[in-house]
Amino acid sequence: MNERDLMEDVLLVLKGAADLYLHGTIESSTLNVHTTFEKVLNDTLCMQNEVYAAMAQKGWYPSQAADQQQIEQVKQKFAPNAQ
Repeated sequence: MNERDLMEDVLLVLKGAADLYLHGTIESSTLNVHTTFEKVLNDTLCMQNEVYAAMAQKGWYPSQAADQQQIEQVKQKFAPNAQ
């Protein structure tokens, strides 16, 4: 397995873990459990961001800027719902 594949796998695991920790945080029945899940969620999100940043720096997770016209169209589409 090459480095890119490994990093993609790690990123997927971190995303899945973040989803589980988010639901644990939301559904926790006590402050202690909520706080614990929240801390682990934040730690996981930080790790996910570090892996993403490393992949993006190597060009393995390319992104493109959204066209300004598309942004305006989406804003107009959802503007009536914001009121």
